[in-house]
Amino acid sequence: MTSRVLVASAALLLVLLVMAAELLLSRRNEARLRAQGAWEPPDDVYWTMRWTYPCAFVLMAIEGAAIAPAPGAAAVAGLAVLVASKLLKGWAIAALGARWTFRVLVVSGAPLVTRGPYAFARHPNYVAVVGELIGMAFLVGARVTGPLAVVLFGLLIRRRIVVENRALGTALAPEQRRGTAQ
Repeated sequence: MTSRVLVASAALLLVLLVMAAELLLSRRNEARLRAQGAWEPPDDVYWTMRWTYPCAFVLMAIEGAAIAPAPGAAAVAGLAVLVASKLLKGWAIAALGARWTFRVLVVSGAPLVTRGPYAFARHPNYVAVVGELIGMAFLVGARVTGPLAVVLFGLLIRRRIVVENRALGTALAPEQRRGTAQ
């Protein structure tokens, strides 16, 4: 087994394992939020995101295993970006607590989260997701599928942020609506 196949396989396995753990947490939190009366806004891109996100990592790993150059400095940088992005995502998840899910679920009247990374950025989880894609692309040497994944998934995130901001603008008290669509 070549080093590029080993790196691509190990990276994909670890990313998918973390994704599976996140899915379990998301489903548990979804059930709690729905029990509290949470609602899901229309026009969300969740159904597209739920398959494009893992597929992006699979395609990058395939490209990396098949045609990437041997791992070098770019792979080390990619690993650092991927780990930093996972840490940022973990911080965002911890700050949201039981309100974090893969879906946009809003409990009307619940306060906007402004602690953790949300004190510095409006959507740190999405920054982390883009970082995960960039990190994986560099880690496995995905020179074609990496940039495509970042651009295409970035467009989905952009649409998602519009939906999320609109939903939050509807659900928040007037004094908390700063920066949300009303």
